[in-house]
Amino acid sequence: MYSKLSVTHVNPSKTALFPLFPHRDFCKVGFSAGPKLRSRLVVQSLGDKWRLRDIDTNAVQEQLNMWLVKTQSFLNEVTSPLVRTGHGRKHDPVNVFDTRDIDDIFMAEKTIQSSTPSGDLSLAAIVSIEQFSRMNGLTGEKMQKIFRALVPESVYNDARNLVEYCCFRFLSRDSSDIHPCLKEPAFQRLIFITMLAWENPYHEADDSNASSLGKASFQRKLVGEEAFVRITPAVSGVADRSTAHNLFKALAGDERGISLSLWCTYVNELLKVHEGRKSYEIQESPQISRERIICIGSSRKRPVIKWENNLAWPGKLILTNKALYFQAVGLVGQQDTRRLDLTRKGSQVQKTKVGPFGSLLFDSAVSVSSGPGSETWALEFVDLGGEMRRDVWYAFINEVIALYKFVNEYGPEDGDQSVFHVYGAHKGKERAITSAMNSIARLQALQFIRKLLDDPTKLVQLSYLQNAPYGDIVLQTLAVNYWGGQLVTKFNQVGYLLDRGSRSSDGVFESNNHVFDIDGSVYLRKWMRSASWISSSSIAFWKHASVKQGVVLSKNLVVADTTLLERAAVTCKQKYQLVEKTQATIDAAMLKGIPSNIDLFKELLLPLTAAAKNFEKLRRWEEPHFTISFLAFAYTLIGRFERNLLPYVFPTTLMIVGFGMLLLKGLKEQGRLGRSFGKVTIRDQPPSNTIQKIIAVKEAMRDVENYLQNLNVTLLKIRTIILSGQPQVTTEVALVLLGSATILLVVPFKYVLGFVILDLFTRELDFRREMTMRFIRFLKERWDTVPAAPVAVIPYESDDSWSVNQRKEINDKKSERTQKQY
Repeated sequence: MYSKLSVTHVNPSKTALFPLFPHRDFCKVGFSAGPKLRSRLVVQSLGDKWRLRDIDTNAVQEQLNMWLVKTQSFLNEVTSPLVRTGHGRKHDPVNVFDTRDIDDIFMAEKTIQSSTPSGDLSLAAIVSIEQFSRMNGLTGEKMQKIFRALVPESVYNDARNLVEYCCFRFLSRDSSDIHPCLKEPAFQRLIFITMLAWENPYHEADDSNASSLGKASFQRKLVGEEAFVRITPAVSGVADRSTAHNLFKALAGDERGISLSLWCTYVNELLKVHEGRKSYEIQESPQISRERIICIGSSRKRPVIKWENNLAWPGKLILTNKALYFQAVGLVGQQDTRRLDLTRKGSQVQKTKVGPFGSLLFDSAVSVSSGPGSETWALEFVDLGGEMRRDVWYAFINEVIALYKFVNEYGPEDGDQSVFHVYGAHKGKERAITSAMNSIARLQALQFIRKLLDDPTKLVQLSYLQNAPYGDIVLQTLAVNYWGGQLVTKFNQVGYLLDRGSRSSDGVFESNNHVFDIDGSVYLRKWMRSASWISSSSIAFWKHASVKQGVVLSKNLVVADTTLLERAAVTCKQKYQLVEKTQATIDAAMLKGIPSNIDLFKELLLPLTAAAKNFEKLRRWEEPHFTISFLAFAYTLIGRFERNLLPYVFPTTLMIVGFGMLLLKGLKEQGRLGRSFGKVTIRDQPPSNTIQKIIAVKEAMRDVENYLQNLNVTLLKIRTIILSGQPQVTTEVALVLLGSATILLVVPFKYVLGFVILDLFTRELDFRREMTMRFIRFLKERWDTVPAAPVAVIPYESDDSWSVNQRKEINDKKSERTQKQY
C-alpha cells in the first residue's frame, strides 16, 4: 500500500492537452461546467482501501499550493471549448492551445502494464485505457486483467481490442439520444485520443518512451477513416454506422485525416443544433406542439419562397418529424400556417426549377407532395452565400419521407399487439424517428461549418440506403436494432414458435424463422413484410449472423468483432465504391454536344410504340380473351412446325408486307385515305417568348443528348464485355451464350419457342411476379458493375492549319526541283 499521494511531475508540453479524471461520475463531477477554479488530483489506486492517517498533509498542502498558483490560468483555458464555432468561421488545425510555459501539471499514475507481446503501448493508448478505466470505476490494471480473463489469448494480444473494451464499456452505460458527456471539452478530446489509440495502439521506434509519458502533440495528429468509422458511431448521436465513412470524407475534405480542432468544432456545432431544437419547442405555436421540430428556414439573407400560380410568397418554413409547415408573410402580417403531411404513402420530394411566368429560371427549388392527388408545394431556398442550401433541404425532407417508408416496410403494423411480447419493441418507431432526426442534425452541423459533400443525401442514413447497393440488408439490420428485443411472452401459436436452435445446428437460415441479433434480441417473423427478406443476399447474410469471437457489450457495441449493422454497412460501402468506380468510367465516356429534334423522333417511332403497347396489354392479361386468342394462335403455329413449315414463315411475312404496301398505294390513288395520309404531324409548342423558346430548345437538346449518352454507354459496355475488358463478366456472358447454343442444338426449336412465349406471358402473374423482380434486380446489379470501355478524344486540327502545312511541303518540293535544274 502506498501511504502518500503519488504525484508525477511532467513537463506541460507532454500532458497539457488533456485533463485526467478518476471519478466514476465523469460527466456530473469530473467535468462540471462553471467559472470556478476546477482542480483535479489523481492518486495512484492499487486498491479500494485507504488509510487516511498515512497521508502526509503538509507535503500535500505545499505541493497543492504551488500547483494552484502555476496552473490556474492553464486549467481555465483547457476546460473551455477549444475553438469558437459558427457559420462560416475558420478553425486553426494546429495552433489550438496557448503555448505558455507550465512547469508542473498533475498526471494520472500509470497502472497498466504497457509492455505487451506485440509491443509497447503508445501514449494515446495508455491515456485512453487509464481514463476510461477510471470512468468505469476501476484502474487500468484491473481492466486489463478483466479483459484478459474474458477473451482468448489471440484477442488479448491485440492492444486495439483493450482500447475498445475500456471505451465501449463506458459508452455502453448510456442509452440517450446524444451522449451527455459530449458537452465537456475534455471528453471530446478523450474520444479523439481514443481514435488515435485505436489507430496506433503501439508506439513507433522514433516515438518517446511510452512508459515515461513522453511528449504528446495530439493537436498536430490526424485521425484516419478506419479509426473514425470504428469509434465515433459508438458515441450516441455523433455518427451512424452506415454513413460514418461519408461523414469522414465531408469533414476531412482534401486532408489525410481529421484534426483535433476540427473534431471539436464539429461536436460543438452538433450540440448547438440540438440546443436550438429545444428552443424551437418553446417558441413555436401550439399547432405543432405534438410534433418534434427539426429545423426552421427563415431569415432575411436566406429566405424561403413558396411559388404558387406564378406568384412568389416569402415566409417561414418549419420541418417537423411528420410534416412541413409554411407561414407566408403578407402585407399586413403573418398569414395562416399551412401543413403538408410527409407520413403518407406516396410522399415525394424532387429538385425542380421555378421562375416568374413559368420561365423556370431559378434552379434552387424543390417540389414536395403528399402523394397522388395531393397538393404540390414548390419551395425555393435562396442562399446568397452559397448554392448548397437547396440540396441540403432536399436531403432533410427526403430523410423524413424515407423514415416513414422504412417504418411502413420494415416495422410492425400499427396496432400490432405482438410488439408488447418483445421487450422494447413498442419503442422501435420512436427509435427510428430519433435516429433520422440525429442524421439531419449532423447534416445541419456540417452545413454550418461548411463541410458538405456534393450530394448531401449521402450524409443522412435512410436516404443514402434507399439507393445504395446492399442497402436493403442494412435496413434489415436497422429494423432488428430498433424493434428487436428479449422475448417477454411465451407464444403458443404455431406462427410464433422460435426455431433458433435448428438454424444454429444445421447452419441454414429460412425465411420463415425469426431473426436474432448478436445479444439474443428477437425480431419476429410476422414483422418481415418487405420483399427483401426473401432475397438471396438476405438469406446469405442472416445465415452467418453470429459473433465468432469478441465480447458483446450490447447489440451496438462488440469488442474485437463487428455488429450485424456494421457488417452490412461495410459490405454496402464496398459495393457502393464499386458502383462509383464504374460510374466514373461511364461519366468519362459521355460526350456532349449532339443536337436533334426529339419530337420528330418520337413521332417516327409512334407505330412501333403503339405495337409495343398493344403487345404489353396482351402480356399483362389486361384483356384476357385477346390474350388467350393470341396464345392459341401462336401455339397453333408452333405445332405446325412438325410439318416443316418453318422455312415458309419469313417469305410469307415478306409477302404480307408487300401486299399491304400495294393495297395502301391503290387506296391512296383512289383518294380514299385523304390528302394528309402519310404526313408526320408534330404539335407546336404553346405561345412563349424568346427566352422560353431558347430554354425549351435547350431542354430538348439535353434530352436527346442524354438518350445518346445512355446509348453510347450501353454500346461501350457491350464492347467491354466482347473485348474482355472485365474478364469475369466476359466469362459469365460467354458461358451463358454457350449454354444457350447447346440448348438450341439439343432441344427442338418449337419447344424452345413455346417455353419463351410461356415465360413471357406469365411474368406478371401473381405466382411469378416476385421471382421475376428478383431476377431483374440481379441482372441490373451485374450490369451496373460493368465498366464502360475507355474513350480517347483526339485534339482538333483545323483544315486551315493542314492546308498551310501542305503548301509548305509543296513549296519545299518546288524549291528542290529548281535547285536541281540549276
